[in-house]
Amino acid sequence: MKLSEFIALPEDHKRSIVMTEGVAVGKRQLHDRLVFLFQMHEYYVETFCCCVSKEVLEYRVFHSTDHLAPYLACISIDDLLN
Repeated sequence: MKLSEFIALPEDHKRSIVMTEGVAVGKRQLHDRLVFLFQMHEYYVETFCCCVSKEVLEYRVFHSTDHLAPYLACISIDDLLN
């Protein structure tokens, strides 16, 4: 699915596509939200979820790896170095 097609989907379809076609690659916490990063075929999707209700509040999509910086500190490469 292309990025433009994903953006045009209704919210419930976005969740279904992310959960079935996406690969979970990261997680971070903001003040009152959990953000999960999924890699799709040609782009990334961030899902912003309420910490209390676990409801998805927002989807953000992007191509650029520049937006991956908040997740890089959480990735351990210790096992790769041994």
